[in-house]
Amino acid sequence: MEPTSPSIAVILPCYNEESSIGRVVEAFRQVLPQARILVYDNNSTDQTLAKAKEAGAEVRQEPRQGKGQVIRRMFADIDADVYVMADGDGTYEASAAPGMIDRLLTHQLDMVVGSRHDAGEQEQYRPGHRLGNQLLTHSVALLFGRGFSDMLSGYRVFSRRFVKTFPAHSNGFEIETEFTVHALHHNLPCQEFPTRYGARAPGSVSKLNTYQDGLRILLMILLLAKEARPFAFFGLISLLLTAAALLMAIPIFITFFETGLVPRVPTALLCLGMVLMASISLTSGIILNSISRARSELYRYHYLRHPPHPVVAHPETAQSRPS
Repeated sequence: MEPTSPSIAVILPCYNEESSIGRVVEAFRQVLPQARILVYDNNSTDQTLAKAKEAGAEVRQEPRQGKGQVIRRMFADIDADVYVMADGDGTYEASAAPGMIDRLLTHQLDMVVGSRHDAGEQEQYRPGHRLGNQLLTHSVALLFGRGFSDMLSGYRVFSRRFVKTFPAHSNGFEIETEFTVHALHHNLPCQEFPTRYGARAPGSVSKLNTYQDGLRILLMILLLAKEARPFAFFGLISLLLTAAALLMAIPIFITFFETGLVPRVPTALLCLGMVLMASISLTSGIILNSISRARSELYRYHYLRHPPHPVVAHPETAQSRPS
């Protein structure tokens, strides 16, 4: 029996991208003619839906606002062997998709991240976004020991295994952070693939708020660190509380050894309370670490229930990446 080509779905979350979505759909259709191209509209107030339909995409809608909401819906509704996710603003290089898919299939990966590089024009990657991306990327690498060079890239290729076992807790732009931490926490096979990052189409504006969404992403990193590394998270809190209590208690001990008296009773009680809180935090970390390990084992069981994607010579994806 001859092996069949993997089914490919190009999934494009969109919000008010009428100026670019048609060209994005056509670009992916040109490089991946065998793929389904699906545009999920997220309450656009312009002609995004009409432009996507004109370009030949399958169009669906998600009324709950937020990129994370859209991706959760796409992952639940769409069935394929390979998923190519990009934005509808035209900044991502569609011609890189065959190479990314080939990398996924050839190396039996679960995620390939399109790491972004400017195509000679600096304005498309704003300095605030670039700096924030670097800080958040390094934060994840510090917490999990390794990471990606472009953690917040919205251009990714996934396996069925990844998509159908991804928890998808995020509602907004922090979804890319959740992709990364999820892959690192469960030690899933992933790689990066360099892609060009172009300027937006005229009339298209970024939906990312540098400070508000940056704060939400940072909070998501801390939340996921608590879930994935509970012993380290609560152990650090325990260590800080203990250190603070000891520093506050030094004058009390000095006075006690000199006079035999404890004149600062409220401070002594506060130090005792902080040590008790530190003990509770450490105990919580130990207990939650056991629970986290059990959840990881359960996740592994569900992950392995999905068969690996086939390794096949695919004429559309085996081609080298265009220069």
